[in-house]
Amino acid sequence: MASKSNRQRRLERARAERRIARRAEQVRRRRQIQAGVGAAIALVLIVVGTIWALGGFSPKPPQTVASGSCTWTLQDPKTNPSLVDTGHPPTDGELRSGFATLRFTTNLGDIEARMNLTQTPCTGASFKYLAGKNYFNNSTCFQVDTDQKILTCGDPKNDGTGNPSYQYANELVPTAPIGGDPTASPTTAAAASPTPTGSASPSPGPALTYYAKGTIVMVNTGANTNSGQFYIVYGDGSTLSNAYTEVGTITKGLDLVATVAAAGATGADGKPSASGKPAKDLTIQSVTFSPVPSEPSSSASTPAAGTTPATTPTATPS
Repeated sequence: MASKSNRQRRLERARAERRIARRAEQVRRRRQIQAGVGAAIALVLIVVGTIWALGGFSPKPPQTVASGSCTWTLQDPKTNPSLVDTGHPPTDGELRSGFATLRFTTNLGDIEARMNLTQTPCTGASFKYLAGKNYFNNSTCFQVDTDQKILTCGDPKNDGTGNPSYQYANELVPTAPIGGDPTASPTTAAAASPTPTGSASPSPGPALTYYAKGTIVMVNTGANTNSGQFYIVYGDGSTLSNAYTEVGTITKGLDLVATVAAAGATGADGKPSASGKPAKDLTIQSVTFSPVPSEPSSSASTPAAGTTPATTPTATPS
């Protein structure tokens, strides 16, 4: 009996020792895991702190790609869903002399404009590139401003938010009002941002005219932020400030733009407004860019009946 009792005690003691050993092993493993997690967290904090100290979390400056004297400032469509991922124009080969014809085929008929590539080589390169990518196809001019006498086009999203994924600098910006004294030019007013249908129109500059009837002008959101949207100045006396790059002069089809302007605008409340969505649609079906080696003939340069030739004011590339 005594030996049996001793055997039971030894078995109980062995079981107790195994339980203690298991618990000790569990504690040891838990401490190892905690130590590993703590070390990992510490390492992550060190890495994050180092990246922060080196400026890794600071906004990256826009990338630029030089093309001759054209510089394309790249925009990231991943961070701005309003942008269309177009890439950028070629880094060489832009035309720097001669002229080009921009032809807008629309639902109302053709509109043609003449560009002077000596004055606007980068603007020409941009239009050529976007036209080749069918960027403007099926875009509807989204805003008319009957006070400023401008129709805004060039947004494939049709609401004033869309632009290609690059910007470029101003080129041909007026330095004096039409018929004015270049030496007495007033201070340039701030550039106005393109606005969606029904919202506020571009801020007017001085009560002077810098852009003649029939001029196509690049929209910008500040100096050197030209992209894809453009204004068509359809009437005399527009008071747009001299903060915008001139694209060229309409030689055919300005009367089509005038019919759109005559139909008026609809504001955000659905009521007639001085500025808003055009009541009559002008949809760009396609755009072609055609270089010509010399000044077009006088007949080709004459605006359509009922229009006034656009006289380019004294201007210098910015």
